[in-house]
Amino acid sequence: MTDFYHLGGCQELASAMYARLDANAVPARLNRGDYTLWSDRPDEISDRLGWLTLPADMMAPAAELQQFGQDARNAGCRYVVVLGMGGSSLGPDVIARTVAAPPTADADTDADAAHLIALDSTLPQWITQTTNDIDPAHTIFIVSSKSGTTTESSAFYTHFRNLLNASVGKSAAGKHFIAITDAGTALDELAQSDGFRRAFLNDPNIGGRYSALSHFGLVPAALAGVDLPRLLAPALRMQQRCLTDAPVADNPGAQLGAAIGALAQAGRDKLTLLTTPRIIGLGMWVEQLLAESAGKSGVGVIPVVNEPPLPPNRYGNDRLFVHLRLDDDNNDANAAADAAISALVNAGQPVICLSLPDAYAVGAEFYRWEYAIAVAGHILGIHPFDQPDVQSAKDRTIAVLADYQRDGQLPRARSDGFRRLRDYLTNGSAGDYLAIMAYLTDTPDIDAAVQDLRQRVGAAYGIATTAGYGPRYLHSTGQLHKGGPPSGIYLQLTHQHAADLDIPGWPFSFGVLADAQALGDLQSLDELGRRTVSLRLEGNPADAICRLTESL
Repeated sequence: MTDFYHLGGCQELASAMYARLDANAVPARLNRGDYTLWSDRPDEISDRLGWLTLPADMMAPAAELQQFGQDARNAGCRYVVVLGMGGSSLGPDVIARTVAAPPTADADTDADAAHLIALDSTLPQWITQTTNDIDPAHTIFIVSSKSGTTTESSAFYTHFRNLLNASVGKSAAGKHFIAITDAGTALDELAQSDGFRRAFLNDPNIGGRYSALSHFGLVPAALAGVDLPRLLAPALRMQQRCLTDAPVADNPGAQLGAAIGALAQAGRDKLTLLTTPRIIGLGMWVEQLLAESAGKSGVGVIPVVNEPPLPPNRYGNDRLFVHLRLDDDNNDANAAADAAISALVNAGQPVICLSLPDAYAVGAEFYRWEYAIAVAGHILGIHPFDQPDVQSAKDRTIAVLADYQRDGQLPRARSDGFRRLRDYLTNGSAGDYLAIMAYLTDTPDIDAAVQDLRQRVGAAYGIATTAGYGPRYLHSTGQLHKGGPPSGIYLQLTHQHAADLDIPGWPFSFGVLADAQALGDLQSLDELGRRTVSLRLEGNPADAICRLTESL
């Protein structure tokens, strides 16, 4: 299939935006790095546009990275674990889900592939499960952080370094670690002092969520055995199609950004992503890029990912649907998705279909969406390269942890009743959405229960629903929750940890860190006057979510 835009009654809005952007030479100005598209000051803009030429810039280093990965596998690497958050982990996670093949049954001798895992949760059970799923002696851990000071990445490193010290000895443990960071960071220095296998220093002019095609995404891919030239080739073609003087309608990145921005201005700010099964991870990556880039200053675009389908007549007038279609995905899945898209078009909903000929075309989509969000940010008057509201939750978490170290226990978190949530839903307004923030382990049972809750809420109240697992969402939709429009109803779900896990040498455990992050985020939302509901689930968490669903 080919890309198509079926915007129905919104086509006139989009066409007018195309003309406006052409008249103001917006793509040409973006292509030459004109920071005045977003601000009259260059702060965090002029030094954040390195992604514009990444596909071309990384073609030459790709061969070296490919060889580095092959050498590591030849030396016994069978597992690759990325220790990072947000932009540092989501790019590799997309690659792991789409183009990185798992090792064969003969994992002890297979040098063609290594199993790629992205660890981005501080929940003890999640970390324990990752630890149990690998053989540390045959694993390379990638400590991934642009700033070099990300708390979660540092805690992960401490845990796995202690594990390696015990299993292979302190002198050999360092060779199981790789750093990806900017030059001169604390992580760069740690890599040197602790004897890491290697430190890859990324271009400092690239922000975290725009880094999927940089070392942050390509080093894990190379270690996993991904064909980097094949991943970069479609991205390079997309770059060439975007970095031209062609009209917006012929520029795939600018066209998508113009449609997103124009329709969001008109109230269609719920960008609902529909994906075929194999590229569901791409939807999660887009969610982070969109939420953190275009959710601030009281406005924004709300990405709705992996939402259970509703009948077309249950969707409001606040939607723009984007279908990411992998042409060689499961035929039955594609047929069902195509039928759903046709029903939406027939119902008059605006729909964009972006077609990927094969899984390696995710490289092109990384670039298209980065370009598009830069354009949409210009339209909405938003600075797309900063994240001003992420720090508030971090500050609150630090304060909560300080209380813990002083008092020996965390401050008591509130737990609301089901009625509070029902009241918010019943008395809500058109354009509201429910954001489910689950500080729970992502298991099939819990995921199914969360999806059923979303289905029932969407059907009963006609609003969009989003869902994210904490604390990973703090590095993606967390910015949108605090800086975006006040249309969210924020439901935080927590549960007693079945077993905690110490962070060697730290004054608190992973369980305490995760609980502090949950409490800090809730406090930050409350301080902003957001509609929040906090529920401490009792018993089996999946069963408790089902009871919540029935209560609504």
